[in-house]
Amino acid sequence: MNLCIDQGNSRTKLAIFSDGEMVNNFIYKKFDAEEIVKICSLYPVENSIISSVVNIDPAIVNTLNRLSKRFILFDHNTPVPLQNLYGSPQTLGQDRLAAAVGANGLSPDKNLLIIDAGSAITYDFVNADNQYIGGNIAPGLKMRFTALKNQTKKLPLVEIGEKQIIPLFGTNTNDAILSGVVRGVRYEIEGYIRTLQKRVGQFETYMTGGNAAYLQSSIRLHTVLEKHLVLIGLNRILTHNLA
Repeated sequence: MNLCIDQGNSRTKLAIFSDGEMVNNFIYKKFDAEEIVKICSLYPVENSIISSVVNIDPAIVNTLNRLSKRFILFDHNTPVPLQNLYGSPQTLGQDRLAAAVGANGLSPDKNLLIIDAGSAITYDFVNADNQYIGGNIAPGLKMRFTALKNQTKKLPLVEIGEKQIIPLFGTNTNDAILSGVVRGVRYEIEGYIRTLQKRVGQFETYMTGGNAAYLQSSIRLHTVLEKHLVLIGLNRILTHNLA
């Protein structure tokens, strides 16, 4: 079995794979080496990989290295089953590349737009020649709400709810902020999709990340929701290095 770990800014996601299929997955707000020991006591883990956008606790690395036959600390030197054309691969977030590898594995030989809507929103493009071209980084929903609160004197901090109706124009300050931020992100996503339609023709759009389902529900263009896209990509990278 393979153990794949995606350590993000606010949460750590973990999955167990067997023969390419996800057996189970877990989400942690706080993650440490003891959690790895618990997982490895429940599953016969042979190989492991971790991707992190934050500084990794050395105890986590040591534990993974000790409990795995093969352990990969995913970085820009790790071979991936995709040609990486990014100009500065050492600065590319591993989660972005893993998501691209995951989408490419699900839809090989196709043009792909990968949207990861988490703390930040990233837009990445893989072409039909299985090449990672690059992408863009924008503030996520929470970051935009927080910026309006912190960078002004009187605007409140607004949070989104599961079933909130987003008006076209707010009739109070809370709704004005809510609509401005949420609709702004939706129009941003639709803008990328429409621009790519004009430039490359056919392509598939994958959405992942903590806010992906919320945003996808109101986007008027076709997208595929895959909340485990980074983990799927990490497992593919791990398997690629075991071959």
